[in-house]
Amino acid sequence: MTSTAPHPQQGQDAGQEPPSWQRRLRRFGYVPPARTGLRERLVPPYTKPSASAVAVLGLPRRLVDLATRWAAWGGPLLVALVAGLMRFWHLGSPKAVIFDETYYAKDAWALINQGYEGSWPKDVDKSILANPDAVTVPVEPGYVVHPPVGKWVIGLGEQFFGFTPFGWRFMVAVLGTLSVLMLCRIGRRLFRSTFLGCLAGALLAVDGLHFVMSRTALLDQVLMFFVVAAFGCLLIDRDWARRRLAAALPEDDEGVLRPDAAVAEGLRLGWRPWRLAAGVMLGLAFATKWNGLYIMAAFGLLTVLWDVGARKTAGAVRPLAAVARKDLVPAFVSVVPVALVTYVASWTGWIASDKGYFRDWAAQQDKVTGGGFWSWLPDWLRSLWHYEVEVYNFHVNLTSGHTYQSNPWSWIVLGRPVSYFYEDPAPGKDGCPADVTEKCAREVLALGTPLLWWAACFAVLYVLWRWFFRRDWRAGAIACGIAAGWLPWFLYQERTIFLFYAVVFVPFLCLAVTMMIGAIIGPPGSTERRRTLGAVGAGVLVLLIIWNFIYFWPLYTGQPIPMEGWRNRMWLDTWV
Repeated sequence: MTSTAPHPQQGQDAGQEPPSWQRRLRRFGYVPPARTGLRERLVPPYTKPSASAVAVLGLPRRLVDLATRWAAWGGPLLVALVAGLMRFWHLGSPKAVIFDETYYAKDAWALINQGYEGSWPKDVDKSILANPDAVTVPVEPGYVVHPPVGKWVIGLGEQFFGFTPFGWRFMVAVLGTLSVLMLCRIGRRLFRSTFLGCLAGALLAVDGLHFVMSRTALLDQVLMFFVVAAFGCLLIDRDWARRRLAAALPEDDEGVLRPDAAVAEGLRLGWRPWRLAAGVMLGLAFATKWNGLYIMAAFGLLTVLWDVGARKTAGAVRPLAAVARKDLVPAFVSVVPVALVTYVASWTGWIASDKGYFRDWAAQQDKVTGGGFWSWLPDWLRSLWHYEVEVYNFHVNLTSGHTYQSNPWSWIVLGRPVSYFYEDPAPGKDGCPADVTEKCAREVLALGTPLLWWAACFAVLYVLWRWFFRRDWRAGAIACGIAAGWLPWFLYQERTIFLFYAVVFVPFLCLAVTMMIGAIIGPPGSTERRRTLGAVGAGVLVLLIIWNFIYFWPLYTGQPIPMEGWRNRMWLDTWV
């Protein structure tokens, strides 16, 4: 169990009383962190099976160690395999253009064929489903309000498998599956536990919203993938930087690592490829949907604060000043300029064309005005800037009502899910049983697994408590991911927005629930009774979440079910 006795802090003698603010916070649950070795604080080791667990298994220690090493990748790959099988099962069903696929599937097809989006006829969807080979791509440019990366990704699947529902959903399903694999590895690195990492990925695999979005050609799932990839890159970079610091610190005669202010404040960490990779991922996120900008800002601040914490742990007296001198500029250059260059590069097809929407705006303006102050810039850059301004005005003024719009306050409790597809086949037709007394319901509902999301309500509170009172950086990182994906939408209360935007921070909700489940199981050193009761409670919660996903499976996959069964699944009036 974690002791509540005072612990000496860095730079503080063992017999010295902790600061008064720490003593006052104890009444709210604050516990000073336990003293561990400096090397373990900079680079925490991964957990291994305890001697008692090995004795219970009755296996040789070498075999257990080998299985533990194998599980580091074998466990996540197994979870991802199961997630992939579920996501690719009947991926082309419903054979329809569902919800906003009517925009992105066609824009993607135009992009891969001519480099820019076309202006499609209103009733072309039926022709595409009937005979896609007979449908020609319109040369007339179309006005689109999202950057092109997500559509390039969707178009890649169409290039492989044709202009069909399976084709335009294929790459989204691939990214949905890979995001499960990434979250397993991220959770393992974050919690230093293969079991908890695989649990986080398994929770994501059985989340209904993530599942439905993995089987629908929308942009938000693509955005989520790049956000999770960027977070994973920054997490690896954090470990890499702390290992560099640990390697540079001096050791005493007994081989114990000692803090050193000169090293902690003066060491240049040099080339950081994983932070650069994070900049590319954030640029791709921004180039999929603009709310990636908020996530880039939040993650940029997060990685800088991680550097502050690393240098402070290594012995820096003025860690903020040290980071400002040594890390701030490299961090900025690795993230912001790299992301912006990636964003502009994503418009290459539009730039290379001569017919893209607003592509000739600058040239037309020069004919009218004879050139201006900015005429020395390339015409494609000025045209792109004008296009971006027009798109921004569209987004901030998008206030037209929609049946399934919702306020971000209601997202966490699944207040208003979005119905992507609905049919009511008659008995004996389209899979509806012939013996039912009324029509069936066939729906694809973008609804998170309710028990998982409602557990996440408590998990978010737990994470915030642990971050504030226990100063747990892992809780802070999870809270940052949730806040970056969720809070910006509160700035646009009048805008038409939907619950499925929340898929961007679903992985972080799964990490929060995993952290809470880890606490339920009990910390290392707990009594056998405490761990047993905790494991039973955690197991029951996980099994209920899995059952809940299975129960709503027909609504996630568009399977026809009797109308009574559909009504039984409408737990809240706002789900109808």
